[in-house]
Amino acid sequence: MQTIQPLSHPPLGMWQGDEAIPAATPAAVGRALLHLRRPVILIRQPDGIGIRNGGTFCIGPGTPENGKGMPVLGYAAPLPPEHLGDPGFCAFHGTRYAYVVGAMANGITSARMVKAAGRAGLLAFFGAGGLSPARIEQAIDTLQQESSHEPFPFGFNLIHSPADPALEMATVRLYLDRKIRLISASAFMDITLPLAYFRIKGIYRRDDGQIVAPNHIIAKVSREEVARKYLNPPSEKLCGALRHEGLITAEEAGLARRIPMADDLTAEADSGGHTDNRPALSLLPTLLALRDEISRQHAYPRPPCVGLGGGIATPTAAAAAFAMGAAYILTGSVNQACIEAGTSTAVRTLLAATRQADVVMAPAADMFELGVKVQVLKRGTLFPLRARKLFDLFTRYQTFADIPAEDRQWIETDLFRQSFDEEWQSTQAFFADRDPAQIDRARENPRHQMALVFRSYLGQSSSWANTGVADRQLDYQIWCGPAMGAFNEWTRGSFLEQIENRDIVTVAYNFLFGAAVLNRYRLLCSQGAPVPSESGKFTPLKRADIQQLLQV
Repeated sequence: MQTIQPLSHPPLGMWQGDEAIPAATPAAVGRALLHLRRPVILIRQPDGIGIRNGGTFCIGPGTPENGKGMPVLGYAAPLPPEHLGDPGFCAFHGTRYAYVVGAMANGITSARMVKAAGRAGLLAFFGAGGLSPARIEQAIDTLQQESSHEPFPFGFNLIHSPADPALEMATVRLYLDRKIRLISASAFMDITLPLAYFRIKGIYRRDDGQIVAPNHIIAKVSREEVARKYLNPPSEKLCGALRHEGLITAEEAGLARRIPMADDLTAEADSGGHTDNRPALSLLPTLLALRDEISRQHAYPRPPCVGLGGGIATPTAAAAAFAMGAAYILTGSVNQACIEAGTSTAVRTLLAATRQADVVMAPAADMFELGVKVQVLKRGTLFPLRARKLFDLFTRYQTFADIPAEDRQWIETDLFRQSFDEEWQSTQAFFADRDPAQIDRARENPRHQMALVFRSYLGQSSSWANTGVADRQLDYQIWCGPAMGAFNEWTRGSFLEQIENRDIVTVAYNFLFGAAVLNRYRLLCSQGAPVPSESGKFTPLKRADIQQLLQV
């Protein structure tokens, strides 16, 4: 039987106990690391190294008075998954774990997924981006009704809509009317009036002097200048504009100077959808330092927590995030591959075959004219190429009639599958209820009309994917980051390789449980303990197995 051979470094302390000490084979160490509620103690013996998870461990040099102590070469304390991250984040939001299920737009993060995550001790946000207020209200009805019987934490997404500010304000008004107290703010390049309105409305001072803001924001950011805006209080300009419109009182405006715009900040690294492709290794430390600087400046009673999202799709990535100081982790792309996601089996099948290089940037539907891009899947779809071609034509020509005949025919035949005029009629019908001002502007500006029609194709491409329209697979727009490829590689050969086994809670529990196992393994390594690399490999476990291990 293979055993770990002892090294000559000084022991951490001495172990004392009456039970037998089994040999510390690689397999034995691996099994011991899985029992997260028990310590792991590596003990030097005359014939090698033994392993125990009990007894008396005296830290420091010397031996116990009875002289029966044995040198300890490595010690890993118990580390249940709920101890990962910032306990203050969990207490503030009412979760058991420092884990956020990010809001994927168009209802991909569905009410079903939000409910499953919330009841498992996670925090999830309904993917309201791209949906009408009526559709969002349906989800509010569902989740508020479900949580009234068995309360669980949840929130809703608010995505920046520079081309449709009226929709942004309508969504905020809906949230305030329906008492949605937590939102995930995403894709904002600046603090807008609706976002500030949500944060400030209802703020008051308690009898003990503490300022209470009932409406909470977790903001996703990838730029330092945007993070500053969230970490500082709402600007005087925004407060003045809200007061001028009668949306907040003078007292609310005054109290707003004492709170940050966001309660918490997610450092968004290279992710699916809207992303700046930032490296997590430099982004998170920068935002942590910025948080500390601004929190000291304003003397916040509760400094915002800073978590990490983008690239979190394996236990190793989760462990790395927590090791860097992330208060919580946020997942995105991998959630879309789960059975609760509001998308089609066709999309989940494509995602299951994704490798890390199978993603690319493409024009965004909601910020098309601004040239903003989103990260999408390129494997199995022509959407990225077609979307980039549309944007290129938009930037080169002022009207659709100016586009060369060959390109116009391609657009109408392959993309629209009808004439430009017919596509415009459908686009008008969409904006008639949502934002009629866009129609008036398009009638006066043919280039804006072209932009709206092109945006219509981009928007529908996501809906075709979510609903699984078979003859539109080449046009599927599937938001995805390279993390999806990492997840597939980690799950290869396991039960999680099959798409029907990928449920949101099992995936999340594996990330958290695995991160804790890897943390303990690295701790033993950092102490100089001779731990073999195979002991630190974590492969997917079924949820029942994880729960059983945590009960011991």
